[in-house]
Amino acid sequence: MNIKRAKEEIKHTIKAYLTRNEHGEYEIPAMRQRPVLLMGPPGIGKTQIMEQVARECGIGLVSYTITHHTRQSAIGLPFISEKSYGGEKKHVTEYTMSEIVAAIYNKIEETGLTEGILFIDEINCVSETLAPAMLQFLQYKTFGNHKIPDGWIIVAAGNPPEYNKSVRDFDIATLDRVKKIDVEADFAVWKEYARQAAVHPAVISYLTAKPQHFYQVETTVDGKIFATPRGWEDLSGFLKVYEKIGLTCDREVVIQYIQHAKIAKDFANYLELYYKYQARYQIDEVLSGKRDERLMEQAARAGFDEKLSVISLILSRLEAEFRKTGRREAFLEMLFEKLKQYKARLSGCERPLELFASLLEETQAECEKKAKAGLLTREDRYCCQEVTDTMNRYLQTARSEGLVSGDEIFERFAGMFGGEREAFETQCEAAMRMLEYAFDFMEGAYGDSQEMVIFITELNTSLYAAKFLSENECERYLQYNRRLLFEDREADLMKRLDRLGDF
Repeated sequence: MNIKRAKEEIKHTIKAYLTRNEHGEYEIPAMRQRPVLLMGPPGIGKTQIMEQVARECGIGLVSYTITHHTRQSAIGLPFISEKSYGGEKKHVTEYTMSEIVAAIYNKIEETGLTEGILFIDEINCVSETLAPAMLQFLQYKTFGNHKIPDGWIIVAAGNPPEYNKSVRDFDIATLDRVKKIDVEADFAVWKEYARQAAVHPAVISYLTAKPQHFYQVETTVDGKIFATPRGWEDLSGFLKVYEKIGLTCDREVVIQYIQHAKIAKDFANYLELYYKYQARYQIDEVLSGKRDERLMEQAARAGFDEKLSVISLILSRLEAEFRKTGRREAFLEMLFEKLKQYKARLSGCERPLELFASLLEETQAECEKKAKAGLLTREDRYCCQEVTDTMNRYLQTARSEGLVSGDEIFERFAGMFGGEREAFETQCEAAMRMLEYAFDFMEGAYGDSQEMVIFITELNTSLYAAKFLSENECERYLQYNRRLLFEDREADLMKRLDRLGDF
């Protein structure tokens, strides 16, 4: 299955394992909760989805790459203790707590999250001395003498033998005690994620044109050569910073991430062309309403790869604007909730400013706690920071204006929030104008063609675009989208009729 489906399977497993009965016990006892075993090629996102799963489920996460461990660090160090058996004292060997088990208890102490995921990566690449301990861990959920706490679910990941010569095969007894999920690379799924994660548009448009370069692992006389989703995403992040500081990313930089000489060279050549298209088509001016017939004619005559690049440039600029409105909306929603909480607590309060200051401190502490537990994305953290900064500005404004009564303080805050809301509506209107100008260019250059189909399809598969368009009506988008849906249904109907004709 693809990584998106695997992520959903893990989330459903966690939900099932953490479901309790009327007596407060887990419906599936801890010993019957099979560890999840993700098996698939390297670099397709097996490790990356674990943070997302833990965050979305609101539980803790402790991660270890087991190849970095010795038998002693995994199981614990031996020590001699004295015990009494049948009235006789005996010296016996025991073990200190495993570093891995201790890390779970540390996470519980730090975050207050009593349920979580223990993720063990490269599970089938352990050393000879550690292999028996790993089998015991998967079968009995213990490291040495120490049990994994109830409520903590084991997820392990490994690579098939063809990708790693140090891989060990699990026996049937072990495989019969795990939930095994085989994962494979899927460009369509990754592309959906890449749009949400703001992967560089040049990477997305290049792989859209050449999806066969998305994931390749080959064995040559000189060793392994490969291109992986992880490599493309890491290259994207580096590429964006290079652009920010004015440096050029050439083939020698690309091959540091895409360790497949032919693909690296091909992408480097494409990237050079992409920057030329960016300068040639002046997308910012196009989306500000400047209509240039010469540019539209040039776009219409361009080759298909160039057309894809132009569409990608337009979409990436729109996406950035839609993402900005989405972030602003999330900020307003959180701030509105805090103002509602303040109003609910105002009744009978004699010191309303101190009450708001207390709410601000409470919000800051709540955000810090969630961030420490790993339950916030980077965007979530930025949103929390903006909300607390805004609440502090509101508080300082009320103090500087000498406001005293709860009613006048809240009325002032409501007025300030109204200004924030108006600015957001202005931002949405600007984004809608950009979309209309994008349609002007697309219609002028390509008309009702396959390029327009690509444009509409990409809008439909973008999380931020879909959210914006669901809340802000664009008549041209609706018209093209309805037509696209109709054509899809018509094509599907014709396929069914063809199949019926074969009988």
